[in-house]
Amino acid sequence: MSTLGLDIGLALLLIVSLVAAYRMLIGPTESDRAVAGDLLMFGVVGMIAIFGVRMGGTFTFDIVLIAAIVGFLSAMSLARALTRGKR
Repeated sequence: MSTLGLDIGLALLLIVSLVAAYRMLIGPTESDRAVAGDLLMFGVVGMIAIFGVRMGGTFTFDIVLIAAIVGFLSAMSLARALTRGKR
């Protein structure tokens, strides 16, 4: 992937992260805030991946994998809390 492609991807991730942060702060319901928080988490994971590719880091994949797993588990626990434990 070219450097221009990485820059465009980073710009898109920054825009999505700003929109998600706005929705997380202003969102009318708790579920809107939860979805925005999940989107923001995975936007950050994407930014870590792009920075890792640009810098040529050797441990980037490990960091991205752990961050994605933590983001998924936090989304599941938040969904469980919002439904008050109902299945």
